[in-house]
Amino acid sequence: MTSPGPVRRVPSVSALTRFWEDDKGLSVFLVLLLFVAFVLPPLVPPGGGRRLAGDITYAVLLISGVRALGERRLTRVFLMPVALVTLAVYLASGILPVGEVWVLATTLVSLILFLVVVLGQTLRKGPITYHRLQGAVAAYLLLGVIWAHAYALVAALRPEAFAGPVSAADGARAFYYFSFVTLATLGYGDVLPVHPAARSLATLEAVTGTLYLAILIARLVSLAKAPDREGDPDA
Repeated sequence: MTSPGPVRRVPSVSALTRFWEDDKGLSVFLVLLLFVAFVLPPLVPPGGGRRLAGDITYAVLLISGVRALGERRLTRVFLMPVALVTLAVYLASGILPVGEVWVLATTLVSLILFLVVVLGQTLRKGPITYHRLQGAVAAYLLLGVIWAHAYALVAALRPEAFAGPVSAADGARAFYYFSFVTLATLGYGDVLPVHPAARSLATLEAVTGTLYLAILIARLVSLAKAPDREGDPDA
């Protein structure tokens, strides 16, 4: 009697947790984020693009990322329950009539959790590799995506919050452009925040983007070069 062949295992949450714990995972996440933030929006019509496989991948990536932060009390008591609740609402919105405001709010919270995961893995103990520098870049791009969802949430609550060629009916991706030009402090002026809440968010994003580049990424680059300076007799 012949023995059965090897069983193929489906990648589990534990396997993806190891993905987050490896510095190379930060580089892979950056590539995925670049695709989602800059390549996908022009190709997919507003309101489209959600697929069950994509939703499940998003959920498993977030859960495994939170798990990768370790068994600290903050993770077990706060971050993991919040992740589970937000993902439940997000996944349910694909099959049930969940209000758009709730979808935007819970998606915004889940993206903030992604930011915590990426920064946690980037700034954890160990040498500052180029993978971690790419993780810092991924966190910067996540800031733009997070603010885009915040703008979409404000616009869903106050349709007159923005003036220009942008509409809350087009979803959060309609605000990616405005978010990233604000984060980079370009300010072309074709989309304008009108409501006080929208203006406060735009001001906060511009300040955050400037301080992030000046403090965090500059600090990581200096730490990455520190070993070379220590070995340099002229340093």
